[in-house]
Amino acid sequence: MSELCCICPRECNADRKNGRYGYCGMSENPVIARVSKHMWEEPCISGEKGSGTIFFSGCVMRCVFCQNYKISAEKFGREISVSQLAECYKKLEKSGVHNINLVNPTHFVPAIIKSLDIYRPSLPVIYNCGGYEKKETLRKLEGYIDVYLPDFKYATAELAEKYSRAKDYPTVAVSAIGEMLRQQPENIFDESGIIQKGVIIRHLILPSNTRNSIAVIDMLKENFGTDITVSLMAQYIPCGKAYSFPEINRKITKREYSKVLSYLESSGLGGYTQELSSATEKYIPDFDLQGV
Repeated sequence: MSELCCICPRECNADRKNGRYGYCGMSENPVIARVSKHMWEEPCISGEKGSGTIFFSGCVMRCVFCQNYKISAEKFGREISVSQLAECYKKLEKSGVHNINLVNPTHFVPAIIKSLDIYRPSLPVIYNCGGYEKKETLRKLEGYIDVYLPDFKYATAELAEKYSRAKDYPTVAVSAIGEMLRQQPENIFDESGIIQKGVIIRHLILPSNTRNSIAVIDMLKENFGTDITVSLMAQYIPCGKAYSFPEINRKITKREYSKVLSYLESSGLGGYTQELSSATEKYIPDFDLQGV
């Protein structure tokens, strides 16, 4: 009998091994759309040599505005085996990158654990996710993941339901990030400033939603204090189905960005910020099965 899938907070009870897929739309084997060096992460991740990214297809969130909509919602990618995934780590490691960056990995956690049992890179392994994670699943990753890179997208159930059909997102994300910080309580960098262990919490500013961003900053401070590292992202451009939501069918304005940035600075939280010039399609990878 196949094990039913309850990896993510949706707990679909899907029989993914036998083709009865859940919300993510994926089978048990990894499906990936790109394996390559990536230069557009935070400076402590990309550095000068780049981050070794593996973009997984399917998604447990499928946000309507996703910049990776082609692979997250439309599920473009190629299915590979666990051993082939381990070979991807080797290939990226040999290319000289700073780390192995698992992008959107949530629904493939069992396969990722098996692949890391086959081959554990000498580089830091990054878990780059949307923040919609079960604490029980994260605990299985303890000892495998060096750096957690979660989003904290929404402060309210209403927005989370509207854009990601995940009204429990705020409470789930707080719990998940708490577990990540338990596993990696301190950010540790090498002599070149590249992160080796730790947690960086990302927040993408959405147009017409500065109140959400301010509330996210308040929630982070209230739950985790001011010693955490936040990455405030200004790179939003309308993608996916954002055209169906007029309030987010544009880039953020300078005024919106300045408002959130000023609030972050006054909150006592520190970390990384993006320039408004980051809001361009040129930073979105081409999902063309490169390296797969």
